[in-house]
Amino acid sequence: MQKGELQDLRRLHMYLDYNSGLILEITYMYLPTIRYMVTMKVLSNILLPIFVQRVISSGIDYHSLPPDSVSPGPWDKYIKAPANKSFITPARFWKVEGHVTAPNTNYKVLTSGHSYGGSLLIGEGGLLTLEFEENIAGRVCLDINAVADAPVLNLAYSESPFFAGRQSDATNEEEWDLPLPFHLGNRTGPLLLDFIFNVIPVSKAHGQYNPVRIFHIVQAAAQQVLNLRGFYPYIFKEKTPYSQPSVSITRIWVNCTSFPSQKNGRAYTGYFYSSSNLLNRIWYAGAYTLQLSTIDPSEGSALIPANRYLDHNRSPPGSWYSNFTVAKGTAVTTDGARRDRLVWPGDMYIAIPGIAVFSYDMLAVRNALDVIYEHQYGDGSIPYAGPPLGYHGEFSDTYHLHTLLGTYDYVLYSGDTAWLRKRWAAYRRALNASLAKVDSRNLMHVSSPLDWNRHGMGGYNIEASTLLHAVLKRSIELSSWLSDAAVNTQNKQNWSRVSRNLEIGIAQLYCNHTGLYSDNLSDRHCSGPNHIDPQDGNSWALIARMHERGSSIPRTVSTALQNRWTAFGAPAPEFPNVMSPFASSFELQAHCAARNCDAAVELALRMWGYLLDGPGFTNSTLAEGFRTDGFVHYPAYRVPSRNSHAHGWAAGPTGMLVGDVLGIRLRGPGGGGWSVRPVLTRWLGWVRGGFAVGRGTFEVALWRVVVLDLGGERMVGDRKGVVAMVRGPEGTRGRFGWGDEDDDDDDGNSVVEIVGGETRAWVRFEDEEHGEVTTEEVKLSDAIWEVKDEEKWYKQRIPYGVDNVLVYDESFREPVMEERKPGVVDWGALADGYVGTRGRW
Repeated sequence: MQKGELQDLRRLHMYLDYNSGLILEITYMYLPTIRYMVTMKVLSNILLPIFVQRVISSGIDYHSLPPDSVSPGPWDKYIKAPANKSFITPARFWKVEGHVTAPNTNYKVLTSGHSYGGSLLIGEGGLLTLEFEENIAGRVCLDINAVADAPVLNLAYSESPFFAGRQSDATNEEEWDLPLPFHLGNRTGPLLLDFIFNVIPVSKAHGQYNPVRIFHIVQAAAQQVLNLRGFYPYIFKEKTPYSQPSVSITRIWVNCTSFPSQKNGRAYTGYFYSSSNLLNRIWYAGAYTLQLSTIDPSEGSALIPANRYLDHNRSPPGSWYSNFTVAKGTAVTTDGARRDRLVWPGDMYIAIPGIAVFSYDMLAVRNALDVIYEHQYGDGSIPYAGPPLGYHGEFSDTYHLHTLLGTYDYVLYSGDTAWLRKRWAAYRRALNASLAKVDSRNLMHVSSPLDWNRHGMGGYNIEASTLLHAVLKRSIELSSWLSDAAVNTQNKQNWSRVSRNLEIGIAQLYCNHTGLYSDNLSDRHCSGPNHIDPQDGNSWALIARMHERGSSIPRTVSTALQNRWTAFGAPAPEFPNVMSPFASSFELQAHCAARNCDAAVELALRMWGYLLDGPGFTNSTLAEGFRTDGFVHYPAYRVPSRNSHAHGWAAGPTGMLVGDVLGIRLRGPGGGGWSVRPVLTRWLGWVRGGFAVGRGTFEVALWRVVVLDLGGERMVGDRKGVVAMVRGPEGTRGRFGWGDEDDDDDDGNSVVEIVGGETRAWVRFEDEEHGEVTTEEVKLSDAIWEVKDEEKWYKQRIPYGVDNVLVYDESFREPVMEERKPGVVDWGALADGYVGTRGRW
């Protein structure tokens, strides 16, 4: 491993090789825990900057993030980030092979039944896998008591328990990545395995181990394929010290180097807390996934195989390095924590809202956008990805548009209009490049086959056309934030006209017999020989809100998408055999756009619940995808271990649950204007949450209530309702309305104005028998926000009328989820898909 390399660990493997001495191999995986083998794997270098809070109007300055949680409470138990980044110890042994003993077992050979603790003696060929409680990323540190015969320690990394072993999970088309050999020589004491196979002494200060100045650097051999044929542990006597190469290790820990903008990774600027334990876990797993995918820019993927035709490197097959500088600055959000450690614009629409509502690391977002704009092509096109790609014309029509969506979201949450003004000319060039592809068919004609590895890109495509429609709406907003008179007079009408024309063109793709939009105007059309109704394009048709008010199509599309679900969630027919958290993150938002948030929450529970608890997954982070039958293999790649188990594009529920269930939406840069349109859904009895931005904190709480008499003994009639409690930052103005009622742009009494800094609350009663819905405002004190006990906050008695009170509805029970069958793998299409997706690289 070279300088700048970051790795996520779940299991750490250490072993001694017969041919080269002692081998420590670390295998990291995105799992609920990490495990070490006698093969140990070293975590790649990850540097963490210190956070110093700077208050701006009681809000957050993303240049200097807070050292402590903005809204601490019982929900903090769901945070996966470590409490102490610099000293994370493994929890247990996961697997032991060969010569591994410990004094506390009277030097008997260890097994997986032994708990971690105390010193270890690893002999030649020994393999040890240790498991951590959560996925982590950083540098591996060892406290070495003694060595014999100049051992070599090999480190290997795995995210899934299915692939843990002496080799690392794949980051390319090879079956495995190579382990990392560290030549320990005669070094003892605390060592940090760092940079280009260096072993650096560390010292203990203030109760923590910290790196000190480098001296006596020991450089290991370059990555090489190990000769493991004929590898059989030899017999040895208990209590007898190893005469061959060995190492005695008294302590193993990891110095976590992800999320470099946060010294305290648990210092969240937002929170989510509901009656569903699983939904809470999903929200925080998305947050943690985005944390691990935020890295030091100097530690990006070098893409050795992809760049071999350029730099003619002689690195052996399976070699991997995270030493490429992928952006400027001190932190950058990337595609994944282990693989694709570079900026991919396609992730931005999912990642940016998620980052905004839990950490507010907008600096990492801006650095990602900057590197993309700085490599913009001469014709205005945006590179498919950031360095080391983007130098040779790599381009995707959809990822190009995702960059523009990411620009909007960054300015919306950060309020950084000065940056927008700097990038505005480049933004307009990029937009014009897409507009030039809309012709008389009133659809965008896609010229690039590249996307998120889905099939069928090209021609008059639904996904690209709906993305452009969404971009045009946001472009009009961006121009108003800049007060760009030239744009307002010269381009705004044109952008609106193209949007209307796109709506006409997209309507050509609607299939009445399926209730969904087809993929294109040619072979994948409604009557085409390869008819496909794609998940991504149909989702974006709803997200873009391109239908007239009162149209039945959005709900029809939402229902049709829901009817395709399997036991493990929503399939993506445009990519056979694939269950994609990326495309399904779009579907989450699509259901809510169709006023069917019940479906969105059910999909989150079904699919993301499986991503957490399914076999081979991590229980703490979210994977890139999986196969339709539930296996951990992501069919974009021939090699199952290549699947990334901490991938930012999978974090869709983190943003959706705040933006659509709690209903908090910013309507102006940095939250100067905002709205709250919550939907409790049938899956929840109560929920609360919020997040902080530069202007201050937004919070929303919802819970079910019934009306009792003043004594609280007798129910008054059959009145059941939902209370919504809201507050926003001082000095701002917002609007409130229910998310399943008319939009806040509608005229009517369902929307009310809110002044930031005050707490407002309403109760809505629904009379299902007579179809009547009534909303009344109720008086609540600000003090209720400070009631953070796990139950007491939503069990407050609220005076209602003269003689009644509102109390929590104890009769609520979460519905039983409908049983569905697993998907069936099309093995022929699976093999064909590997060939079709190679073009990404």
